Amino acid sequence: MTDAEDLVADIEALGGKLAAAKASITKRFIGQERVVDLTLTALLCGGHGLLIGLPGLGKTRLVETLSTVMGLDGSRIQFTPDLMPADILGSEVLDTAEDGTRAFRFVPGPVFCQLLMADEINRASPRTQSALLQAMQEKTVTVAGQDRPLGTPFHVLATQNPIEQEGTYPLPEAQLDRFLVQIDVEYPDRATERDILLATTGTVDEQATAVFSGGELLAAQTLLRRMPVGDSVVELILDLVRTFRPGEPDAPAIVRETVAWGPGPRAAQAFMLAVRARALLQGRLAPSAEDVIDMARPVLTHRMALNFAARARGDSLSDLITETAANLSSREAAA
Repeated sequence: MTDAEDLVADIEALGGKLAAAKASITKRFIGQERVVDLTLTALLCGGHGLLIGLPGLGKTRLVETLSTVMGLDGSRIQFTPDLMPADILGSEVLDTAEDGTRAFRFVPGPVFCQLLMADEINRASPRTQSALLQAMQEKTVTVAGQDRPLGTPFHVLATQNPIEQEGTYPLPEAQLDRFLVQIDVEYPDRATERDILLATTGTVDEQATAVFSGGELLAAQTLLRRMPVGDSVVELILDLVRTFRPGEPDAPAIVRETVAWGPGPRAAQAFMLAVRARALLQGRLAPSAEDVIDMARPVLTHRMALNFAARARGDSLSDLITETAANLSSREAAA
């Protein structure tokens, strides 16, 4: 077989495993296919996900299920205002041996895992939030002057309540940019909510089964980066990212009037990976322009902000991204 044939065979095999993984996840996290796809996208791309939704929508249940299905060592941190960096990273304790000698021993914190759930991440102080910055970007942490590598693979799925902001600390832009995608968890529709009621209030709770292992997920991440991306898709990604920068000379008037700051190069990198993951989850061999438009909101929403005047008018950042992306795609298709 040629290299191209091998790549096609590997992608098709991975697509089958991903279908099995989704089926296992939906045994415990019913409905919300979009949320499941975006969460798997973050893992397939080797990145992190920010889940934003009201309490009681199953965010914790989803992360716990993912840990099982993807074969990852999971850990959970409930962020509170009094949480300290050492509670996340770990600390050194002084041990006394039987002969009376003393030595420091490192006790690892919950960040030393493969899938970390950071529950209500915006409830911790900036000092504690910053403890995750190095972990999310470098996959290592520095404690007592020594670099300590984290689990392989390592992913953070953080949750945030969009309504209750009393006693919270908004995440700094530098940390928001570390999240590959923002995943909005909405209310389920009536039919889905009925299925949830029937499945979760009986005597038997469905159990998810492992489909991947940590090593297989790493292999999937490598395979995803081998997927070809057409020049037209690359150009559309660049056009879209640069369109939302108000300082660009070609930026639309609505962007210059409403956007305070736009996405940086990391957004384009996230796009390149995310569109591949979407194609892979749908059983296709390469991404298309449709994948770019669909991933615009998850990739860009947390990487840009409206200015004061736009916020005062009640403008919607999500609507701006959706409309601008659709218009840009239509113009390029007609050109």
